[in-house]
Amino acid sequence: MNIGMTLPVMESGLNRELIKNWCDIIDDGHWRSIALGERIVFDNPEFVTTLSSVAAWTENVEIISTVSILPMHDPILCAKQFATIDMISDGRFTLGVGVGGRREDYEAINAQWSNTKWKRVMSSVEKMRSVWNDSYNKSIGPKPIQAGGPKILAGAIGPKAVEMAASYADGIAGFSFDADIKDIADSFKLAKENFKDKRPRMITSFWFALGSNSRIQMKKHLSKYLAWMGNDIANTLSDTAGFCGTVEELRLFLDEIELIGFDDVLLVPTSSDISQLEELKEIF
Repeated sequence: MNIGMTLPVMESGLNRELIKNWCDIIDDGHWRSIALGERIVFDNPEFVTTLSSVAAWTENVEIISTVSILPMHDPILCAKQFATIDMISDGRFTLGVGVGGRREDYEAINAQWSNTKWKRVMSSVEKMRSVWNDSYNKSIGPKPIQAGGPKILAGAIGPKAVEMAASYADGIAGFSFDADIKDIADSFKLAKENFKDKRPRMITSFWFALGSNSRIQMKKHLSKYLAWMGNDIANTLSDTAGFCGTVEELRLFLDEIELIGFDDVLLVPTSSDISQLEELKEIF
């Protein structure tokens, strides 16, 4: 099973040096992938710009978007942007797509919020692939390095979303809110039941914090990250969300996930402290 690391882009106080140092260490070590996600109404760096920077700064690791909120954006422009990232990374880019759960993000950029967002994801993927394989009615470059364009992972969790994903995606980029092994196993079973004609790539991810003050760190991070739900809800959810414990406990948890059959786990940090990467060497 491959282990990847998410950049701490949802933390405050980021700068070029810190983000690049994270990229350098992840790219030069045992990590197999580097990931980051998208938000609009937050103080994180812009998604496509950051992906492009990661593509230029790294040489070895796979770059995974977790996830691009496709219904907020024009799919033809997205096709050009993601093909460019694939070109800059020399074919190391994998595109995770999803619908997002924050209406405020859609409204901030005048995007349409509706109840048919997964259908719009599927439609957008089809349009992007038409650009990448030259079947679109206009010639739009650059050509992605990967034939047919980057592989597509659906950030789908519910039964309907996973069922639809089987028709357009190459796998699932899942997330376990509570880092719960049963929840993770159920998501694997659901995907296997729906991807009947092909073996999907299965990725799961979860927030983590290490050490004796791990729950305090988790609560500090999530009380801000989940604030869009309301402060009371955010504080309550942060009492149980994510993985809190030692590196050895995390290693054992990863062993359990590997036994289920997952291809990858993406760890999601709740601090920008780069010393975590040194601590986590033990899991390999």
